[in-house]
Amino acid sequence: MMEPISAMDVDGEDYGTSHPTKPDKGKNVVVGAGPPPDSKATPWVEKYRPQSLADVAAHRDIVDTIDRLTSEKRLPHLLLYGPPGTGKTSTILAVARKLYGAQYHNMILELNASDDRGIDVVRQQIQDFASTQSFSFSGKSSVKLVLLDEADAMTKDAQFALRRVIEKYTKNTRFALICNHVNKIIPALQSRCTRFRFAPLDWLHVTDRLKHVIAAEGLDVTEGGLEAHVRLSNGDMRKALNILQSTHMASQQITEEAVYLCTGNPLPKDIEQIAYWLLNESFATSYKRISEMKTRKGLALVDIIREVTMFVFKIKMPSDVRINLINGLADIEYRLSFGCNDKLQLGSLISSFTDARTALVAAAK
Repeated sequence: MMEPISAMDVDGEDYGTSHPTKPDKGKNVVVGAGPPPDSKATPWVEKYRPQSLADVAAHRDIVDTIDRLTSEKRLPHLLLYGPPGTGKTSTILAVARKLYGAQYHNMILELNASDDRGIDVVRQQIQDFASTQSFSFSGKSSVKLVLLDEADAMTKDAQFALRRVIEKYTKNTRFALICNHVNKIIPALQSRCTRFRFAPLDWLHVTDRLKHVIAAEGLDVTEGGLEAHVRLSNGDMRKALNILQSTHMASQQITEEAVYLCTGNPLPKDIEQIAYWLLNESFATSYKRISEMKTRKGLALVDIIREVTMFVFKIKMPSDVRINLINGLADIEYRLSFGCNDKLQLGSLISSFTDARTALVAAAK
């Protein structure tokens, strides 16, 4: 979602810098297709990342707004937030290429705040970069750009220090903060930036981009295999491309089963079988059969819980029974995230369905 944009005048003098940038942290999300490099060893998330704002396929309202502000030299400080793999980093890197052209690498300071998260980084690297003036020969934008990826990992002290640096060097430097959780950014920083929320990509955008990569790489992908990629990506384009590339390395033909086996996720038919046991078999029988399947196929209980939760939405049952069951499954997943015993949580899973079965029988009477 977009918030009101306040124009920030760009200083008319030419500034630049020879300040070295840090290497890319691998956060370049693919939501559009740029010209692929020649190297066959290049990860596909890099090979097919958008090179310009026009290449970014999703979130066109946000991209077009930022593009217009960039063209009019009214680019404000930016705060881009949302789930991983939705195009936040790629969008701001495309902005940088538009602003600086061949001088791109000399005019930006790119930091991953999860690594460089302390106050010293703000006081030294960022402030030195923002305060240093040099000559720009590109004939393009005069402002420099500080890109802070994973800004929600910065300490509170570092964020307060950054607020002061932003105020001091606004005339010749723009700041772009990228994060997953905007609530971890202090209000003082949020108020100084124009905020844009990047929602998970819809299945159409993911499907179209995957089809482009499949055609470019000459892959043999079945319809079921493509649907499995889209389903498992959950709107994360980076994840979708990583799954596609890893599955291609493991199997000549990319089928639905190959995708699930490569990622270690339970197959839909396995989830249907587990759901049948949970709804129809006794506690002891369900426990034994699910444990055997887990061991035989190397499945993680947390993955089973997630898939079973999605399957519950397909089962016809009263809404109150469904809500209670889903809440119970969410509690189990939460406990598993803290390392609780798998055997105990499998028992909790079966108990949750036993309660649901009892409620269904009572409702039928």
